[in-house]
Amino acid sequence: MLTYRALFASPEFRALWTAGALTTAASTTSSLALAVLVHRTTGSALLTAVAMFGPSAAQALGATTLMSAADASPPRRTLLLVAAASTAALALQAPPGLPTPVRLLLVVGVAYVTSVGSGARWGLLADVVPAAAYPLARSTMNVAVGAFQVVGFAVGGLLLTALTTAQVFVLAALVSAAALPVLRLGVAERAPRRSGRAGLAETVRGNRLLLAHRDTRTLLVALCVPNGLVVGCEALFVPYAGERAGWLLVAGAAGMTAGDLVVGRFLTPAARRRSNTALRLLLAVPFLAFALAPGIPLAAVLVGVATVGYAAALAQQEWLVALTPGELRGQVLGVESALRMTGQGVFAAAAGALADLSAPGAVMAGLAAASVLVSLVLAPGLRRAARAATAVPA
Repeated sequence: MLTYRALFASPEFRALWTAGALTTAASTTSSLALAVLVHRTTGSALLTAVAMFGPSAAQALGATTLMSAADASPPRRTLLLVAAASTAALALQAPPGLPTPVRLLLVVGVAYVTSVGSGARWGLLADVVPAAAYPLARSTMNVAVGAFQVVGFAVGGLLLTALTTAQVFVLAALVSAAALPVLRLGVAERAPRRSGRAGLAETVRGNRLLLAHRDTRTLLVALCVPNGLVVGCEALFVPYAGERAGWLLVAGAAGMTAGDLVVGRFLTPAARRRSNTALRLLLAVPFLAFALAPGIPLAAVLVGVATVGYAAALAQQEWLVALTPGELRGQVLGVESALRMTGQGVFAAAAGALADLSAPGAVMAGLAAASVLVSLVLAPGLRRAARAATAVPA
């Protein structure tokens, strides 16, 4: 069994992990500040959900127009450009008089750029570690996301009680900027995985290859829809809990971290395959209880238990890597990440719109029921994809 010590022995993996942790802490702190600011200004559950998760929908545009850059450009250069753009966008959020539409346009623009960065990062990760170590490496990166989401939301909630939102945005920009030297000094530059210029034509060609295979299509749906519906539940934490929403956000990040630790580190590929359906159902079922409007302590427990189920994605991403050509790996993983984030943004916006018409708890329960149904429908196709991926030599 691979160990974390062996994984962190790689300087490049340490740099990728550290940069991911810094950018996650910065983005979660700033997204909480933005959501609170928008909710305080407008009182709209829809706009609050859009502020936190809606910009993710812009990643679909990157996936369909520019994702070939994840393989056709040097990966370190791509990551540095994306990190610089994210830092600049956070700094531009700081002026207190900035109109809400301008704030939303800023986060939408940076989400478009980030979609390409996701492809470069996940493709580079597959180059940095051996194929057998990819699930553990991916889970460890996810742990960084979960742990520093906890840090970002917890620290962000505390900072919002002591500082203005403008000051929180400045601090987030400084944390984001710290990722630049980490990437520059810790990651070696590599040649592009494929020849040709990055652009629309290359992106479309790679996406057609990805969507032509029924197993990869099934995996993309499984990675985007059930999870996205549950993210719609999470988008209603602020309307549901108000100023105490940070407790639910921290519980969700902690549950996701625990799931990735257990599934990525201790389960074998066969065990990940056997537990996949159960984990996808676990992700949604606890949210059904929100129909009864539980108090914040019980709600936090339910959220923490449910989000362990996000670890189901580890096996599905492992199968996706096995079923795609090496020269398209960055684009394929970038498309998966972008579509997953887009689904989260779309379902978050839909959840916000429904919560303007009904109680947030009832909407969360309805989204959870839909996630359960989709997971059950996808189960046979995922078993077929798992068999196909297992048959591919490492």
